[in-house]
Amino acid sequence: MTVRPIRLFGDPVLRSPADPIPSGSLGSPGIRDLVQDLLDTVREPGRAGVAAPQIGVGLRAFSYNVDGEVGYVLNPEIVEVSGEPELMDEGCLSVPGLAYPTRRHPYAKVRGVDVDGAEVVVDGTGLMAEALQHEVDHLGGTVYVMTLDPEVRRQALRDIREQDWFH
Repeated sequence: MTVRPIRLFGDPVLRSPADPIPSGSLGSPGIRDLVQDLLDTVREPGRAGVAAPQIGVGLRAFSYNVDGEVGYVLNPEIVEVSGEPELMDEGCLSVPGLAYPTRRHPYAKVRGVDVDGAEVVVDGTGLMAEALQHEVDHLGGTVYVMTLDPEVRRQALRDIREQDWFH
């Protein structure tokens, strides 16, 4: 069991698009260890999702922990969103202690694979939809504060610069 430290805003790994996991690597000890670390890390209290870049790994993988449902997806892609985007107060483990109104679709569906290459589909509304969109954004090299409306983003970046953890 390894709970990995979370990389914080400003770390270059969070700005880089994650690489797909090659099908030949699925099932390997390294990928199995990554999945276990993601699951162990997301089980910490107050965590809804952890993307591999947040633990310093530039691969397309994330774990989730929403309403008692814990799981993971490798090589995830958002295959469906629906509903008019709504403002939700959103936070991020990589931007600790801060939350901002973020536009998210109220429904999202993600498709990927598990460690053995079997198809995985995860979907949901509310917090699950928010978490799926948030984690896939991380895999594209986007931290949610960069998607905020311009005035809110400016304030968020000012707030981040004032945080002890940012320096």
